[in-house]
Parts: sequence; structure tokens; C-alpha cells
Amino acid sequence: MASKIQPAAGDETSAIWQEEDAELMKLPVKPIPGDYGMPVIGAIKDRLDFYYFQGQDKFFQARVDKYKSTVVRLNMPPGPIMASNPRVIALLDAKSFPVLFDVSKVEKKDVFTGTYMPSTSLTGGYRVCSYLDPSEANHTKIKQLLFTMLASRKDQVIPTFRTNFSSLFATMESQIASSGKSDFNALNDVTSFDFIGDAYFGVRPSDNSSLGSSGASKAAKWLFFQLCPLMTLGLPMAVEELLLHTFPLPSFLIKSDYKALYEYFNAAAASALDTALKLGLSREEACHNLIFATVFNSYGGLKVLFPGILSCLATSDPKFHNRLAQEIRSAVAADGGKLTFSAIQKMELTNSVVYEALRLDPPVKFQYGHAKKDLIIGSHDASYIVKKGEMLFGYQPCATKDPMVFSNADKFVGDRFLGDEGKKLLKYVVWSNGPETETPTVNNKQCPGKDFVVLVGRLLVAEFFLRYDTFTGEVGKELLGAKVTVTSLTKASAM
Repeated sequence: MASKIQPAAGDETSAIWQEEDAELMKLPVKPIPGDYGMPVIGAIKDRLDFYYFQGQDKFFQARVDKYKSTVVRLNMPPGPIMASNPRVIALLDAKSFPVLFDVSKVEKKDVFTGTYMPSTSLTGGYRVCSYLDPSEANHTKIKQLLFTMLASRKDQVIPTFRTNFSSLFATMESQIASSGKSDFNALNDVTSFDFIGDAYFGVRPSDNSSLGSSGASKAAKWLFFQLCPLMTLGLPMAVEELLLHTFPLPSFLIKSDYKALYEYFNAAAASALDTALKLGLSREEACHNLIFATVFNSYGGLKVLFPGILSCLATSDPKFHNRLAQEIRSAVAADGGKLTFSAIQKMELTNSVVYEALRLDPPVKFQYGHAKKDLIIGSHDASYIVKKGEMLFGYQPCATKDPMVFSNADKFVGDRFLGDEGKKLLKYVVWSNGPETETPTVNNKQCPGKDFVVLVGRLLVAEFFLRYDTFTGEVGKELLGAKVTVTSLTKASAM
């Protein structure tokens, strides 16, 4: 039977409890259930369940159901041979998950992709910011560089978005007119890559001689080389296990593509690289970090976010579309007929839609950290002892779809975050490696582009419903998230 708090003096956990809050101390202490199985064999078994026999969501839910606990021990892929230690403590609820944001309790060094780390040969030989713990000196310098760059270009975001996505919508209309459908993901992949380069550096990648029209495909290929150990492509299991999940793909296969990306960034980001020198970074290290932040973090995020938003809207009825259109067009009309930042701030339903899409399908689904010290971690109904050095893992969809926090947790509820009660839920929207109610700093691991991502999500919804009253689409799945095929568009009418 679980013991009750508080441990007696001299108990091995008594010193830990002195640092914990009163709410946590009310919970019964339980041993962390689950096991890792036999060495190597247990990890491979979990890997096969994760990729093939259960799939991600069922993999975690099956263990929650089996052990009647949302804090469990398990092995995370890819495991042997790529990752020497696949053992983690999984945090699968909204209450336990936030410890992964607390850098006083967890170390974030080399854990961005989890129990394995891609070769630094993919990033010019440097450990880029995402793999640095805030205690490392370069973390502050690189993150400050990113903050400075984003601040210097903030006035360019809306006009560059409108320019680039106006072209996307025109192509979408043409494709539907000719073939009855349009692959939004394919259009978004190319457009988002151009938009990011345009917004951040004032130079569209497609206008660059080293990249041209192949920029987005080169970027996607480079992303794949880093993330393929966490993917399944639908190939025969034996083939995928050997090619993707056992050994890293050799980086020389991507060398020429990465060189082209580097040449573009080295030229386009010259002003940001000048800033890097003043911060004590070399131009070379700064350039590799800008590539990672722009391509992996920003572009990789928009490849998931924009189809995710549109997939949510495709499942909504025309009445909800009408509510959005009315709000967006009224706010724009009240601001002189222009889509401005102040107009967007007034679009409460639009903002709620973006938060809800980020809650349902966060661009980054996994979080990791090593316990810096012995910890007590609480779920909704129990507390657990974690030893220093143990790897903590969080599957974000379990946290952001926690039925103890969100009603109809698996459903898209577009107006979920309206009003005072809705605003209280924002602290549970944690897609950015931190709560939506908190701010990125050089001292934490929250995404420096958090506000940028939310803004462009709002811009997508606003621009869409300035043009269209409603639409229909087919929703499916692809490697990183939702796949949307738009099948009809109804042009905007007067309201």
C-alpha cells in the first residue's frame, strides 16, 4: 500500500521533501511502476511496439492502462545500437509533465532528440543551441542572438507572410479549379521555407543561387537525417529496423545539400552574423546555429503547425467558419482595412483556434531531461521518487490531452480558450517547451520563437478567412503530422 506523506526524520526522502510544495506533500508516495525488460531485448521489444505493433499513442496508453499510472518506466526508441541507454521514466499527464521545463531540476544537455543525439557532422561539427543546457555559456550567447534577430525583423513578419501566402492561395485555387483538389502540405512546404527566409533575413531562399527552387527539399532531407530514427515510413519492418532504427544514416550523403543551405545562410544572414561576433560567437558557429533554428525549429514547426490548424478547421462546420470570418473581417475593418498586429490581437476566437491546434498536435511531441538531483514528482493522484541522473521523458500529447484538465480532450473545440475560464487553461498549452503563460529567456529552454509561431498561426487563419467564407478538405496523416487536401473553397462574400 502506498505510504503517506510526510516521511519521518531520517527517511531517505526527508531531505527531498523539504524542497517540495505543500500540495505535492499531500499525495501518497508510490514506487514507479513498469520495467525495462531484459537488456537489449526489452528495448527492442518496446521499439517494435512503438513503431509497428501499437503505434505512438497506443504504446503509451497501453502502459498507463496496464500499470494504472501516468508515471511509468519504459524504453524509448530508437534503443540499441543507436542509443546506449533507452531507459526513461515517462511522464504522461499534465501534472507531472512540467518538471521537464524546470532547469533547476533537470539537465537539458544533449537530450533534444531524446535518448540518441544525431552526429554533430550534420551541424558543422557544433553542438547547436537546442542541445545545450542553459548552464553552458554558449547557450546564453546563441539564444540572445536569436532574440535579437527576431526583434530586428518583427515588422517584416506580416507583410512577408501576406506576400508569400497570397501566392499559395492563388495556386490552391487554380489546382482546385483544374483537378478538384489541392495538396496543402506540398504547397506549404515550399511556401513556408520561402516565408521564413524572407521574414528572418529579407532574402527568399528560392531567389538564392545556391538553393533556388530546391531549398525546401534540401531542408526536408536534412531534417530527415536527424529525425528518421523516430519515424516509420511504411516500409517492411526488417528494412526500416536496419536502415532507420539501428544505425545512423551516414552524414556524407547530405553534405552537398547542407553546404548549399550554409551558403544561403552565410550570405542572407550577414547582419545577424555581425551581431553574433559582438556576442562572442564566431560567424561559423553562429551560422550553423541559425540554420538549425531556422530550418529545424521554425520551418520544421510550420510543416506541422499549418496543416494541423487547417485540419482542425476542415473538421469544423460552416457555422464555425462564419464566426471566424465575421471576427477577422470586423477586426480588420476597425483597423482601417489592414491586417495589423493590433487587429490580430483583437481576434480572440482566432487566437483560441491556434492554441487549440497547438494543444492537439504540438510540433514537438517529446521532451527529455536528466534529473539533476533526487526529486519527488507528482501526478494527479500520487508522488514518485526519481533518482539523480535518471532520464525523464514526456509525451506531450498525453499532457495536453489530459482529461483531468481538458473536457473533450481528444476533440477540437475552437472556442476552448475564450473568456476567463479559457485563459486559465493556457498554462497547460506547453508546445514551446514551457507554458503559454510564460516567456522565453536565455535562462530557460523555452522556444525563442514562441510568440512568432503563435503570430503566424493567427496570420494563416486570418488570411484564409479574409479570402474564403468556408472550405472542405480531406484530413489524413503523414510523417510529422496531419495531411490536408483541400477539395473546395467558397470565396468571401460581404458580411
